[in-house]
Amino acid sequence: MKTKTKKKTGLKVLAVIAAFIIVLAVFVNTAGFHKSNPNQVKTFETTNPYILDKTDISAHRSGSGIAPEETMMAFKNCAESEDFSVDVFEFDLHITADNVLVLLHDDTLDRTSDCEEVFGEKDVRPENKTYEELRALNMGAKFENEKGEKPYAHLKGDDVSDDLKILRLEDVLNYLMSVGDFKYIIEIKNSDDLGRKGVDILYKLLTEKNLLDCVIFGTFHGEVSEYVDEKYPDMVRSTGIKEVLAFWWAALTNSDSYEPPCKVLQLPYCFPYKNLGINTATATMVNYAHEHDMAIQYWTINDEKDMEYLISVGADCIMSDYPDVLYKAVNK
Repeated sequence: MKTKTKKKTGLKVLAVIAAFIIVLAVFVNTAGFHKSNPNQVKTFETTNPYILDKTDISAHRSGSGIAPEETMMAFKNCAESEDFSVDVFEFDLHITADNVLVLLHDDTLDRTSDCEEVFGEKDVRPENKTYEELRALNMGAKFENEKGEKPYAHLKGDDVSDDLKILRLEDVLNYLMSVGDFKYIIEIKNSDDLGRKGVDILYKLLTEKNLLDCVIFGTFHGEVSEYVDEKYPDMVRSTGIKEVLAFWWAALTNSDSYEPPCKVLQLPYCFPYKNLGINTATATMVNYAHEHDMAIQYWTINDEKDMEYLISVGADCIMSDYPDVLYKAVNK
């Protein structure tokens, strides 16, 4: 009896050790510090126009690291530069009180503008102001350059140029169409009814300008994604948060039953923390996405070494606040 008990105990210990080794192996191969060998990346036949041989350069928030984000100044800085070029402009939209889509990342204007000084209030939300009211703001007031300077903070009232005022969607599209042939990643930040209304306005404008095939739509709100799928199935969209997590698990387990919800997977390189978080840029992840005919795009990548690694493992697009640095990495 003692011999059998010892054998059972030994088997349990071995099972625990085996389980520990498996967990450790999974951790090592999915942790943020893990780097896949680029030779592990495979090539698959595809008709997806967003799966590319060379990584697209995307100016995140129109290049917010080198100019005031999502202003005409930032767009001109990228589109007219003699030192670098971009393939894709990424920016965000909010709807105003008079149903105008304006460029803004945050839910309020406090972080990027002088709204507290102009309106005498905090937590100013764009949906509570008209477009003309918002035009009184200096959208470069809080911008800080690499030297720690705020070069536009002193501008007030009539001294604020149009290049630093809040920007309408149609104005930036008209400008970009006049200077080049670009692609777009456009995210609507509003949720629920405001988000759906924003989608309606966006879709109408894109079809009028014949830009629908150049745009990937994004949102963090599941109800807005569902609305796009139901009403505008011809508008290409990217994955939401829950869909990213579902993909990650399916890729990790090599699921045979995974059904892609859309054509483009957009996700951070590591989350929640760099090196300590989950690595979504392994060869396993890239191969699984491409095998399921999904382009894989990463945000927001500002470290040059991270850029170089993502390029090496076949990222289809990288979004960066520093498109000038990304340009150099892509063209090394």
